[in-house]
Amino acid sequence: MKIWVPYESVAEVLSDLPGVQCSVHDGIGPEPDGIEDVEVWIPPLVTVPDVPGTLARMRSLRLVQTVTAGVDAYRPHLPEGAVLCNARGVHDAGTAEWAVGAMIAVLREFPGFTDAQRRGEWTYHHTGVLADSTVLIVGYGSIGQALERRLDGFEVDVVRVARTARDGVHGMAELPALLPAADVVVLLVPATPDTAGMADAAFLSRMKDGALLVNAARGGVVDTDALVAELKSGRLRAALDVTAPEPLPGDHPLWSAPGVFVTPHVAGSTPASGRRMLRLMRAQLLRYLGGEPLDNVITEAY
Repeated sequence: MKIWVPYESVAEVLSDLPGVQCSVHDGIGPEPDGIEDVEVWIPPLVTVPDVPGTLARMRSLRLVQTVTAGVDAYRPHLPEGAVLCNARGVHDAGTAEWAVGAMIAVLREFPGFTDAQRRGEWTYHHTGVLADSTVLIVGYGSIGQALERRLDGFEVDVVRVARTARDGVHGMAELPALLPAADVVVLLVPATPDTAGMADAAFLSRMKDGALLVNAARGGVVDTDALVAELKSGRLRAALDVTAPEPLPGDHPLWSAPGVFVTPHVAGSTPASGRRMLRLMRAQLLRYLGGEPLDNVITEAY
């Protein structure tokens, strides 16, 4: 069975599986031979340049197993007969940890104090604080649950929103009414047609004055122009690990907007994520080889 894997580390953890032939393709170097015989493709973290063309040439493809939670680059182009699985759970710890750190960094004004340190200035003043805040988690999946666990002990009220309402979790239809009461709004939704541009001007206008928007989902979930307008007005603050466009051009107004903290899509890029990714890849391939049900299968309901 021919498998394309993104890294030597993945090939190594699969090397002892019977009948498995791994070729490493990181999406940057030359394409390995035999694409028409690839049965399982594990794409790299950074999306390859031509996903539709690559998938179209994989005539033997049966499984696409991503190393990311997001699958928006692959789902629309999946060949008939192939199954798509994501890496749910792999990046939970890193992304949730980033979200907590980003909240604290912005509310306690760490970036501003860092600038003052470089200038050698002692800029004493009171700052905001996470304690006593209402944190609205929009997209209460495995990462949202991991975030809530990490917020335990920070003395905050957590409000949960998911695509479908359930016990203790609000549905998306209730979101407009929940926004005005939130001090922090954390976006953790998948990139789908329904979530594209969901944090638009109307969404942002419902957030209370001084509130913090935290985006660890995908850049396209937020209307960038609308967010820049709110930041320039000084009404909202933001912590962004993802942007639209991405990478963010050096002359983009987001860089210089007041009250924004930007990191280059690194929330899930941690050693913990790497270890968990390798464990998932091996376990998933063992299930595939044994004809067992696969984990994290993406369905029409996502």
